[in-house]
Amino acid sequence: MKRICVVIIFVCTFLAAGFAQDNSVSLKLQADSAYVKEDYVGAAELYEQVLATEGEAAEVYYNLGNSYFKADKMARAILNYERALLLNPGSADIRFNLELARSKTIDKESEISQVFFVIWFKAITNLMSESGWAKVAIFAFLLFLMGVAAYVFSKTIFVRKVGFIVAACMLAVCVLTNVCASLQKNKLQLRSDAIVMSASLTVRSTPNEGGTELFVLHEGRKVSIKDDTMKEWKEIQLEDGNAGWVPASAIEII
Repeated sequence: MKRICVVIIFVCTFLAAGFAQDNSVSLKLQADSAYVKEDYVGAAELYEQVLATEGEAAEVYYNLGNSYFKADKMARAILNYERALLLNPGSADIRFNLELARSKTIDKESEISQVFFVIWFKAITNLMSESGWAKVAIFAFLLFLMGVAAYVFSKTIFVRKVGFIVAACMLAVCVLTNVCASLQKNKLQLRSDAIVMSASLTVRSTPNEGGTELFVLHEGRKVSIKDDTMKEWKEIQLEDGNAGWVPASAIEII
């Protein structure tokens, strides 16, 4: 009797999991179909449901951003393109659409001059996601071990030299890829950037409506959260250093 109950429970669990997966796929297909039919608002709603049931996915965020872009909701489009880029930083399509959406907003981000090696390192870091860099790091470490083995156990001078060079290079690659993976992981976990969702947002000197008006931001503007300790208000900062307080409801964290 106990065995029969166990079998029944197992079958029910398996069927439930299959049903949930089929339902998720069905939602995704419905969303894709709505997008093709140019029902962009409906497609956005369905993609939101996919994210709510299945969790984060770069492809879904990207499609959701496209839906909001077509529906002329630029702040929402930018928000979801940014979220897609967090999960897939090497995607040229996501970056292109993000810049296209930004070009349709009022506020433009100020370009901060940086030394070439900082720009170069950021570009390398953004080639892949955390998981991508982790896979490269594992592969580099295996090659490092092979190089060490060749250097230690080979009796041929040429093989020992090649093994030493391979081991040294792969060790450097392993360190670099681990640093890149760590940086990408921090981006995903910290999420200290946000997008302004209000059509017009007044930034104030203090966390209340009586604070001095410092400057005005518009929807779609990307900001960094400087102080996240308060529930109703957040201190934000722009790339040029300007900072102030805004209602938490007026921004959405990437």
